[in-house]
Formats: sequence, structure tokens, C-alpha cells
Amino acid sequence: MAEPLILALDQGTTSTRAILFAADGAALGEAGRPLEQHYPHDGWVEHDAEEIPAASVAVLREAVEKAGRSMAEVAAIGVTNQRETVVVWERATGRPIHRAIVWQDRRTEPVCARLRDAGREGRVTEITGLLLDPYFSGTKLAWLLDHVPGARAAAEAGELLAGTIDAWVIWKLTGGRVHATDATNASRTLLYDIRRHAWSAEMGAMLGVPLGMLPQVRDCAGDFGETEAGLLGRAIPIRGVAGDQQAALMGQGCINPGEMKATYGTGCFMLLNTGEAAPVSQARLLTTVAAQVGGRTTYALEGAIFIAGAAIQWLGEGLGVQGGPQAAEALAARANDDLGVVLVPAFTGLGAPWWDANARGALFGLTRDAGLAEISRAAFDACALQTRDLIEAMRADAPQAFKGDVELRIDGGMSRSGWFSQRLADLTGVGVSRATYQETTALGAALFAGVGAGVYRDVAEAAGARPRTEGYRPAMASDPRERAYARWLDAVNRVRTT
Repeated sequence: MAEPLILALDQGTTSTRAILFAADGAALGEAGRPLEQHYPHDGWVEHDAEEIPAASVAVLREAVEKAGRSMAEVAAIGVTNQRETVVVWERATGRPIHRAIVWQDRRTEPVCARLRDAGREGRVTEITGLLLDPYFSGTKLAWLLDHVPGARAAAEAGELLAGTIDAWVIWKLTGGRVHATDATNASRTLLYDIRRHAWSAEMGAMLGVPLGMLPQVRDCAGDFGETEAGLLGRAIPIRGVAGDQQAALMGQGCINPGEMKATYGTGCFMLLNTGEAAPVSQARLLTTVAAQVGGRTTYALEGAIFIAGAAIQWLGEGLGVQGGPQAAEALAARANDDLGVVLVPAFTGLGAPWWDANARGALFGLTRDAGLAEISRAAFDACALQTRDLIEAMRADAPQAFKGDVELRIDGGMSRSGWFSQRLADLTGVGVSRATYQETTALGAALFAGVGAGVYRDVAEAAGARPRTEGYRPAMASDPRERAYARWLDAVNRVRTT
């Protein structure tokens, strides 16, 4: 019998992509479609929800065709997605009642502020592992019910369904037969009790969200039905689902307590596997579900950096650096380190561990000697120094993970740069292990689907398909590293509003 293949659908913030994998983790074919962003007001970010399932079908077909393979060889589909983006649609027609509200959207900050001022955040964290921030899905969902005419009454009458992008795509791929999500995506909604493993009636009442409109929560390597036969030429089982960062954690093989990864895309998301313990962070990190397989739940501490690769993009769009990231890197590499220029890229606020939605970006330390090279260096360094913030917070919450030789596994667009990988090791003071294959998010979804479809015996066997890595050790002396970090902390404190 031919070796089974696994098809991964990676629905991200700026694109919808599919990759066909062999069981050993080799990528055989891939396809993608860009996803348009809509910005109706300052701080608002939306997607056309109908665009996403149509693009999903197209790229799933194209990835298999590009590989020169057949849908008959595909054992299962795995789905991974931008986690906190939310859609509400009509149960009877499948029509979205509004554009999808994207994870980057900040329109619900006043709601979060009112709940924080009322002293509710401690209880929210106790139940969900999260903080009160517009980043998460729950307040977005409540906003839709309150601002789309007739939506709240329809939801209470059972006429509306809701979900993160995975649930929306699964509902469409299965012809409306399956309304389900997985535990990792559920844990990002502000509506899920991560210790009781169920939607929280208390959180639903607090946010004003009827729980009946939410999807069933299943294992990451669970049964999510089959695609309609007419969409892909045959009915294909959907056997794996995970939010993008948890999928990348799996794709990097971080299945044991103490293992951690950071993904550098538009933002940066760093997760530390804490095993079956769900710690309550004292350093304002998030406690999230890392995976749920066979009914066994593992957890992670997570820190979110809102602006990472977007800071490099800003060099071109905002400052006119021509030639893309490679040109920006070349500028940064020849900068004068002694000038001490610091960029705090708080373009949409500060993420973990500061959680200041109203902070804004700033440049510090400019002199007549400073130019685009130094500003470019500061943009790359900001990504590394924000990572240092997360490492220090995780060290405070989980000191046992930082005993001995510490390794940070990295992936995502910025990690393609060996120069940045070394700079990251230098400024954080920890070893960096760069994945030689970058699409670990899609790979993780495929590995979960492979477990669900029986291609792998268990998660440990699946993790053996993780990519090869290249290692980087800190080469900077401690004194300049600590001076750079002290300058960074001083700059952050200058832009903070809370």
C-alpha cells in the first residue's frame, strides 16, 4: 500500500494556504491565496468571511495537483488557523451576519477596561487562563450581537452559530454537518474553562454570549467529520485541528514540559510547554491549552508580541527602506551599536507581559550620527528584546524550565535570517534552534491529523517528523547584553500608559 499523505490547511491572517505532507514530514506540494484585510475604522480589522472557505477549497485542490498526487492518497486533513478571529453566521443559510472580526482588532478595549475597573480580571484569569484584552474572541462576539440589528435576539432563539475560523471552515467543508472546534482554539475565546474543559456559563453571562451558539469542543486529533465529496473529488476525513501557535508547538516537537518555541511572523508568539500543570501566571503571561489528545490535556504559558516582522515591514513602508527584509537586514548589520538607538514598536499597543493597549511606538537615543542603519538595527533588536521580556516572565513563572541548557526553538519568516537568529541568541542569552523548514504551523496540523487518522501511533511518534534544526549560541558578553536590555526597559517604561 502506498504511504498515506496528509493535507494541511493553514488559514492565516494574510493568506490561506495548503501543504501536502508525507508521513515523514516532507512537503510535497503547496498552494496559497492572499486574504484581503479591511480597516473600516481606526483600530478595526476585518475579513470577508465568505472569502475564506472558497479559498480553502481552491488551495487544498491545488496543493495536491502541484504535488502530482491524487486525493485518493490523502488519509486526512488537518486544519490550523488564526486563533482569535471570530465569525457569526445563520444556522439555516450559512450566511455570515457581518465580516469576521480579526484578532488584531481593538474595538472592544472599552468593554475590557470596564470589566477590569470592576475588578473582574482575576476571576477571568482563574477560569480561562487569559487576561481582559480585546485580542481574544469573546468580547468581539458580544460586539457582533450588540451591533448587528436583530443579532442578539436571533442568537438567543438558536438561529445563529459562532466560532473561530477553524469552526467556520469545518462547518463549510462538511456542508454544515459539523459545528466543532478543538480545545486549543476554545481556550482563546475568554469563554472556555481550561480546567473543567467546558464552555463557562459564568463567562458567557459576564460577556453576554449565549453558549448555545458555540461549537462542540473536541480533541486536537479528533473526528471533525468529512468534507463534502463534491468539494475535493471525494469525502476526506478531517482528523486534526489546532490554533496556529499550538500547531507550531507540535510542528517544532515541543511535546515535553520545559520545551519552548517562538514563531516570528507579523507578531511573535512564544509558548512554553508546562505539561499537565496549568500554572497561574504571576508575570501576566497567558495560560493556554497546548494540546488535547486522547482526552489528555497539556498546557503552555504563552506570551504574545504584537509587532515583530511588522516592524521590519514598517522600515520599508514607513521609512522608505527599499529592497525588502534582506535590504533592511543588510543595513542593520552595519549599524553602529554604540549609539544605543532603541525602537519600541508599540504601533498597536504592547503585548505580554505589559498588556498596554494604549501605548504607542517611539524611537529613543537619536543623534546626528544615527541614520537608517541604526534604526533598522533597532527594529530587529526590538524583536529580540521583546523575546527577552517573555523569557524573563516565563523564568519567573516556571523557573524549573530554565535550569541547565535552555533552548528556544524558532520558526517563521524572520527566523530564515541567520544574522537575526544569532542576534536573538546574543540579546536573550539563550541558545536558539532554528527550524530549517519554516512551515511548522502547517506541519503541526498535519501531525495532529496523522495521529487522528492512525498514520502515527501517538504524539511522540508524530513529533519525530519535526524538521532538522540549526543551532546558535550566545556570543555577546554579558555586560553589553545587560546594558542593551536596561536601555530597552527604560524605553518601554517611557511609552507605557498603565
